Amino acid sequence: MRNRRAALAAIAGAASLALTLTACGQSGEGGSEAATDSAKGGTIGIAMPTKSSERWITDGANVEKDLKAKGYKTKLVFGEDDPDQQVSQIENLITQGVKALIVAAIDNKSLNNVLQQAADAKIPVISYDRLILGTKNVDYYASFDNEKVGQLQAGYLVEKLGLASGKGPFNIELFAGSNDDNNTKYFFNGAMSVLQPYIDSKKLVVKSGQTALTKVTTLRWDGATAQKRMEDILTSTYTSGRVDAVLSPYDGISIGILAALKSDGYGAKNKPLPVISGQDAELASVKSIIAGEQSMTVYKDLRKLAQVATDMVDASLNGKKPEINDTKSYDNGTKVVPAFLLQPVSVDKSNYEKELVQGGYYTADQLK
Repeated sequence: MRNRRAALAAIAGAASLALTLTACGQSGEGGSEAATDSAKGGTIGIAMPTKSSERWITDGANVEKDLKAKGYKTKLVFGEDDPDQQVSQIENLITQGVKALIVAAIDNKSLNNVLQQAADAKIPVISYDRLILGTKNVDYYASFDNEKVGQLQAGYLVEKLGLASGKGPFNIELFAGSNDDNNTKYFFNGAMSVLQPYIDSKKLVVKSGQTALTKVTTLRWDGATAQKRMEDILTSTYTSGRVDAVLSPYDGISIGILAALKSDGYGAKNKPLPVISGQDAELASVKSIIAGEQSMTVYKDLRKLAQVATDMVDASLNGKKPEINDTKSYDNGTKVVPAFLLQPVSVDKSNYEKELVQGGYYTADQLK
């Protein structure tokens, strides 16, 4: 307790000193020489969901890099997929006097109270990739066109199966993301807008019967959970027949699905792997695509997403309006959150070099 009081006293003292320096016309520590506003040199809080996913580690590093390039200091925390831990972390960031928050929510409905604390402290909040629900205290949303992600995944399955040219029927199984992530419904609805006509015409058959979103979600986007569900489906439903395609919303889930399929004998010459989608172009999955296992992934350039979020922070703290390109799509239940949406790209064995290597996302050596 004594250490905590001492820390709070130190924070208060530092804040007082910063105010004194600002009043005297001096820039704060860490601010760029060209900056004269008090925002430069301030600390930005970054709350990411977990270190267990490669993409969130990459996101955190990209956001930190961009903010520091703009003259800000950063505090980056990972909630390790524990909503209560993330709430506590954000409370601590507010107590420490951050100037703004960039938050990728673990549970998109668990942050109402803590974001009210942020609003009371006049701290702007950028919802990062996952829309935070049920609160007015979200200023902007930075993400990708999430319905387009699902459309790309499903469109790839349709193309590779030859459904548009009349082939079929084929067996397909459906997987979705975590039920506490708002993006899950956008990915799934985008995919089903493409797949549903073929399901209705019986060209695609969901042999397990599991088609409702509530039946196909994967808590915390966990690959092991997806693997167990795929194993159960194979045991209960595919004593005869084979799986021809799997809609998977995320690379980590795809890896789990592949493990279940290979354990069931898929991948042998007489039992080829189904067409399997993915998302995020994680290194392990790109290698899997190159090896001919996972079929495709949806590439989202996280460097661009970090830039959008950091530009939103910088504009918000300096009396400017951030650039947005969507003011209608993302209703969080309390308000429509102004958003900037980036475009995703479908990547498979035919174009990974162009998109990922030539684009500088990975080096050729990383993919060996």
